[in-house]
Amino acid sequence: MASEQSCEKPILVAVMGPTGSGKSSFINLASDGSLPVSDELVSCTSEIVLSNVFEIDGRRIVIIDTPGFDDTSKPDSEILSMIASYLNESYKAGMTLSGLLFMHRISDTRMGGISRRNFRMFRKLCGDETLKNVLVVTTMWDSVTLQLGNARETQLKSDDRFFKPVLDQGGAMVRHDNTREGAQAILRRILNNHPAPVRLQREMVDEGKKITEIGAADELKREMAELVERHTREIAQIKKEMEEALKDRDEASHRELEEVKNQLENELKRHEQDRNMLSDAYAAEKKKTEETMARYMEEMKQERISREEANRRLGTLQQALLKSRDEAHEKECLLLKQQIAELQRPPPKRGICCIQ
Repeated sequence: MASEQSCEKPILVAVMGPTGSGKSSFINLASDGSLPVSDELVSCTSEIVLSNVFEIDGRRIVIIDTPGFDDTSKPDSEILSMIASYLNESYKAGMTLSGLLFMHRISDTRMGGISRRNFRMFRKLCGDETLKNVLVVTTMWDSVTLQLGNARETQLKSDDRFFKPVLDQGGAMVRHDNTREGAQAILRRILNNHPAPVRLQREMVDEGKKITEIGAADELKREMAELVERHTREIAQIKKEMEEALKDRDEASHRELEEVKNQLENELKRHEQDRNMLSDAYAAEKKKTEETMARYMEEMKQERISREEANRRLGTLQQALLKSRDEAHEKECLLLKQQIAELQRPPPKRGICCIQ
């Protein structure tokens, strides 16, 4: 008989990390899905995307794929707004995360600025209380020697700037071998976790804070302020060099410096705009997410009703089969077996849900 767990809400797992760290590839392997896969430079995940519902050991699972905070097509304020709106609306609907995966390439020679920045935002989103449900998943082991990979893993585990804080709070670091079996083995470590809200959900849903008041927004504002300050210094230095080039009548250098200055001024303007658009970006994302979440919850409701009905029919047919066996009705037994087999077939995969 079908498991009673099959009618429960699916286990919800979020996957985060920099572009090209293997998020979508991991999800495809685990769920037999077909999400587009990015390289290290260009992100293919520019929206929140849900995997199809799949099962491991009779437990239904949905994985949330998220864009990194180094996305090539969207500003960080929009990325934060997208993640916040989805996490908040799903939490309001009673869907709480059982686990979070942070993906990191072991092939990286060091944990550079992009990876550290993504991890800082990840920690601000999660909060220390939820780190016990976090798995840091190292990928790309086939790109390094085992000796080199072991050395990098040891450093990542032992350095407070990297993943030691996760391990100190009860989280773990695991290796992904780029196989379906390996991906599902990692997810098995999450199946029995106690679902818990992350810091962002507690701040915005439970405490009623605005998105501009949460810890992740503070981190974003701090980073943007640093960028603005750096660009301002660079522009001042270039202006000084341009004046010197004019004195020396070096027109070629002056033109090159002017191009660099214009580029920096455009970036500075973009950072200033990005810093001021967080509230508006969240309001727009929240509206879209509410509509998408309503459709998704209705689909889940209809799927649950269908499963419950199938389980009832299956139970009735199995009882009838036992009775027919007792009465030695061979033809009726064969027909009932065929009907039972039909009901026990896995349902067709749901289409990928994109929060856009």
